[in-house]
Amino acid sequence: MQKTRVYLSPGMFGFATLASLEYFEHFIRAIEERFRDRGRAVEIRVCEVHPTASILRRAAKLARLVDESAGDDGGPIHIIGHSTGGLDARLVASPTVRLPGNAHCRLGWTSRLRSVTTINTPHFGTPLAAFFATVSGQRLLYAVTALTVAGLKLGAPPLAAASALVAAFGRAQLGFLEIELIDRAIESFIRVLDDASSRELRAWLKLLRDDQGAIVQLMPEAMDLLHAGLQDRAGLRYQSVATYAPRNAVRDWVSALRSPWGAMSAAIFTALSNITARLNEHYPCRSHDGSIEQKLARVLGELPPPDANDGVVPLASQVWGELIWAGKADHLDIVGHFPGKGGHIDWLASGARFNRLRFDAVLDRIVTGMVAGEQSSVAEQAAPPRPVIETLAPERGDVEQAAAAASAIGAPPAGEPAA
Repeated sequence: MQKTRVYLSPGMFGFATLASLEYFEHFIRAIEERFRDRGRAVEIRVCEVHPTASILRRAAKLARLVDESAGDDGGPIHIIGHSTGGLDARLVASPTVRLPGNAHCRLGWTSRLRSVTTINTPHFGTPLAAFFATVSGQRLLYAVTALTVAGLKLGAPPLAAASALVAAFGRAQLGFLEIELIDRAIESFIRVLDDASSRELRAWLKLLRDDQGAIVQLMPEAMDLLHAGLQDRAGLRYQSVATYAPRNAVRDWVSALRSPWGAMSAAIFTALSNITARLNEHYPCRSHDGSIEQKLARVLGELPPPDANDGVVPLASQVWGELIWAGKADHLDIVGHFPGKGGHIDWLASGARFNRLRFDAVLDRIVTGMVAGEQSSVAEQAAPPRPVIETLAPERGDVEQAAAAASAIGAPPAGEPAA
């Protein structure tokens, strides 16, 4: 039996393993269960990409990983990208891609690629990237990243540090930021981890400082260039998952929760969501033909407001190809980081109330779509080839002969209209 290979590409807040925390743990387990229920063998790998490097650099690393691990058994390959990882997946799948170094020689496996799934991916950019590209935004990006790791690892990082982060967001939006205060907050998040985890997190934060190419590329103004050069592969199934957290639900949900950490987490999410909601009329993070709104309205039954987002990416920016699931969830919920049994931990209090039932529904749609991509490819290969009809420009003598023949039978000469 051919083995199916699935590759996961994380976004700027995602990773394979960091501080002994597996970012895609629940997601991987859910995919394995669904393939096992179908009697299928599956191998899942997570690409260790630089968190904020350029999309081209990240895509090159993804291409090398698949090339080195996909084997030569001819089995189907699928790529699932979360957040920025979805753009990595689209780039390696594009027939027009030109990867740096020797990565351009590592794309022989694309003939086996059957689907690209994008989850919460900023296909049309996100205003949050424009904010993180500023000096103040960069410091807050480090802090939010440190908080993400500490929050998912421990469930509830130090309240004092979280409070400082909330205050920093307010100051940054007013035009100034106390750098020292933010640095102390980052140190507080790091110190609550064990020594090994702290070292890993420090190394991870250094990567963010060294290369921030993706931050600039994810700005809505920059995405026009990506779309100008990126091309979908013919016959490949593209499917997407898009989510949003209701803007007015956070306050009500946290007041019912009555948790100090929940209140802090909700305040951070609200700050991120408010920045993400700042849409530019010239670069509105959606296509200009209205097709995305039609897809969202068809799946959701109604069209959310234009500024709806998951706290990181605008809702309309997340749609590409077939929209297989859309609903209420924040940016981390959708890959398994939501409150609940089975080790699910969530530090982002968004009020979306995402749960295991929705998570299972999303994974069902994803895997069903992947299998559909395989079946359509098999059907296409089995279909008889279409006859090729050559159409050549007629020579002058041919035209004269055709005119004479037409005259003999009373038809109008070539190039003249019929009566």
